[in-house]
Amino acid sequence: MFKKIYNKLSNDIGIDLGTANTLVYLKGHGIVINEPSVVAVNQKTGQIVAVGTEAKAMLGRTPGHIKAVRPVVDGVISDFEVTEEMLAYLIGKAEKISKKFFRPRVVVGVPSGITNVEIRAVYDAAKSAGAREVHIVEEPMAAAIGIRLPIREPVGSLIVDIGGGTTDIAVISLGGVVRSKNLRIAGDKLNSDIISYLKDEFKLLIGEKTAEAVKMAVASVMSGKFTEVEVRGRDMVTGLPREVIVTDSDIREAIASSISGLIEAIKEVLETTPPEILSDVMYRGLVLSGGGALLSGLPELLQTMLKIPVYVAEDPLTAVARGAGVILDDIEQFEDVLINIDKDELPPR
Repeated sequence: MFKKIYNKLSNDIGIDLGTANTLVYLKGHGIVINEPSVVAVNQKTGQIVAVGTEAKAMLGRTPGHIKAVRPVVDGVISDFEVTEEMLAYLIGKAEKISKKFFRPRVVVGVPSGITNVEIRAVYDAAKSAGAREVHIVEEPMAAAIGIRLPIREPVGSLIVDIGGGTTDIAVISLGGVVRSKNLRIAGDKLNSDIISYLKDEFKLLIGEKTAEAVKMAVASVMSGKFTEVEVRGRDMVTGLPREVIVTDSDIREAIASSISGLIEAIKEVLETTPPEILSDVMYRGLVLSGGGALLSGLPELLQTMLKIPVYVAEDPLTAVARGAGVILDDIEQFEDVLINIDKDELPPR
């Protein structure tokens, strides 16, 4: 009885805590926040100067005493206090849209295969940020729920969720993960590949934001339409500003090794998948979600290399947040897909 009253008088919030972006779903309103996972901190006072879009604009442009940091690295919390502040800011922003009497119930998406210590960090950060109840779900499972894959049925579904810091590969059947793999080849790795390539081939030093812009402008994993982009950076020989023209084939060469690693990882998961489920996957195909799903030519390349149909989820960037929203609609029904958090068994911080 009290639980029903609590639920009516409090908000339900779903959070996709990503390395690159954090999305917030508010029950009854849909996705209300989609901001970069960046926080600007004043190192003299320890105070938070800006969060999200405002903080990202400061990356690489701050004075000495202000540091723009990413508190989530490779999908896990690297700076607890800053993550707590970021979550408090985002939860507070969502709560302003729909004011309720009690503190919110929160579902947080995390990468598959994270440790108990990392689960504890997410749980504590969300609790400290103002959540009344915290539920944690693996991102590939949340993405599968968000794009309405038949996770409860006795058929195998293969989902590849390519985020900013990590890629989650998971085979799902009967409401559970049959096989999964988490790897550090994702959006940020491609950015660092581009930075290294321009450094080696063009003797040009660029920042992370420029690499991201180049990737979005011309990155493609299969040759097709010729594209090029002007890239400005610092000449490593003279130390002066310089501009170079970079083509899609340059970027293809830069990210080739990472893309090969991604394909090998998917093959590894398929090689250990039970034959009955593998036959389902061959028929039903692979579904791509996350920002990496938008990389030009990736679905076609995977289809050629893996010999199975490949589909891109509708609105792949929001799949995990939408999945968290579906879970919040009926949390009892999805209890078995949530990570079991036994407060007594979690390791102390």
